[in-house]
Amino acid sequence: MTDALMDLCGGGDVAEAFGKAAIVGVDGEIEHGSALIHTLHFGNIFREAVKAKSYLSFTNTRGGPNTPLAIPMMDKNEPGRRSHYLTIQFAITDAPRADEIVLAIAVANGGRPHHRIGDRFQDLRDLGQDVDNPAGV
Repeated sequence: MTDALMDLCGGGDVAEAFGKAAIVGVDGEIEHGSALIHTLHFGNIFREAVKAKSYLSFTNTRGGPNTPLAIPMMDKNEPGRRSHYLTIQFAITDAPRADEIVLAIAVANGGRPHHRIGDRFQDLRDLGQDVDNPAGV
């Protein structure tokens, strides 16, 4: 999947935002999708292909054919860069069947045009919070 996506988008250097998702058919469990996309063989290969530093955002859901699948994306290197908080949503009319799993990965070559929200880390600084420990733990 990763190689095909890299071919389509022009390579990992073009990618600025990325994400992954799974939808499990009604005879399965969400854990079945998680077991596939939350492995080093899936996520790390994708992360390395786009030369990312940040974690790979994801969603997992369960449903029948034509259930919407949303892929959350974020900046591949700066998780606080809100301009790259994106969501791609689509549905496949005949999938997943009851015993199928749909896996998806996505990249974007930029953020939202005319975004109006700032940098998460700057907002934390403005609130007087520690950027390296925003939860105060």
